[in-house]
Amino acid sequence: MRHGKHIITIFGSSLPASGTREYETAYDLGLQLARAGFVVCNGGYGGVMEASARGTSDAGGFSLGVTTGFYAGQSPNKWLSEVLETATPIDRLLRLVHEGDGYVILPGGTGTLLEFAAVWEMINKEILSSRPVVFLGDFWHSVISLVSAELVKEGRKNATRHFLEADSPIACVEFLTNYFKVQQ
Repeated sequence: MRHGKHIITIFGSSLPASGTREYETAYDLGLQLARAGFVVCNGGYGGVMEASARGTSDAGGFSLGVTTGFYAGQSPNKWLSEVLETATPIDRLLRLVHEGDGYVILPGGTGTLLEFAAVWEMINKEILSSRPVVFLGDFWHSVISLVSAELVKEGRKNATRHFLEADSPIACVEFLTNYFKVQQ
C-alpha cells in the first residue's frame, strides 16, 4: 500500500496512441481506479502506461511509474506522480510485480505476456500471496484457458480463483473494490 491505498499495477502495450480505443480504455481505467481510491502503478512510458497515468492524474489520483535506465532515450511520461527508476528490465518487472496489491492486464505483446506470466507464476508458487488479477477484455482468454487446463491436470484447481475477465474499466474497478473490501 502507498498513501494508505491499495496499489493496482497495470500491464499493457506501449504502442497505443492518444485517440485509439486501446488508449481511451486505459485512460478510463486510470480515471476509474483513481476515483475509487486506488494508486495506479505502471511501467512509466507511453501507450497504456501513459493513458492510465493521464486518467489517474485527471481524476486527482496518484500514479507511480517504474522505469529503467536500460531503455536509453525513453523518458517517463509527464502524467506520473512519482517515478522509480530501476537498473535493468528484470529489476523493473520485479518492482512492478512487488508494488501491486492487484493487477490489471490489458492487450499487449510479449512484454505484457512476460509480466502477467510472472505474476501468475509467483502466485502459483506462493512467492506472492493470492492477489486479484483482472484481464480487461478478452485478448488473453485463449492463453488463460490453455494454461489453466494444464494447471488443473497438475492438481492446481485454484490457480485462477482470483482471476476475472472484465469487459469494461467500470466492471474491473467494481471487482477490485469488492475484492479488497472482503479481504479487510
